[in-house]
Amino acid sequence: MRRQFGKKDVVFIGSLLLLCAIVLLLFRVAFRSEGTKIVITRDGELYGTYSLSEPRTISIRDKNGHVTNTLVIKDGKADMIHADCPDKICVHQKAVSAENETIVCLPNKIVVTVTNSNEEGMDGFAQ
Repeated sequence: MRRQFGKKDVVFIGSLLLLCAIVLLLFRVAFRSEGTKIVITRDGELYGTYSLSEPRTISIRDKNGHVTNTLVIKDGKADMIHADCPDKICVHQKAVSAENETIVCLPNKIVVTVTNSNEEGMDGFAQ
């Protein structure tokens, strides 16, 4: 005996997916932790750690001293406003402020991570 896939099955699966999406959204909102610092790495090495509470503009330079990216910290958020890479995906990302949020510039090998760590050079994953 073979059972057909019917209208009730579709409604049941759709309801389960909707319930899962609602639960996931609630967890993201309820357990969101604001970060206090950003950690910038360039080519896998620590470039700098900066407080999100102090407004500033950070020019990220390559090993030759050429400015490749510009990051602005303002209103407790970090936002990449300039990149010399061709696709500029990092520039089009939203500003980050919650713990473990990142901005990544793959062509320039730059990663900006928000953290709550009080230790210099440690990000949220290394704790």
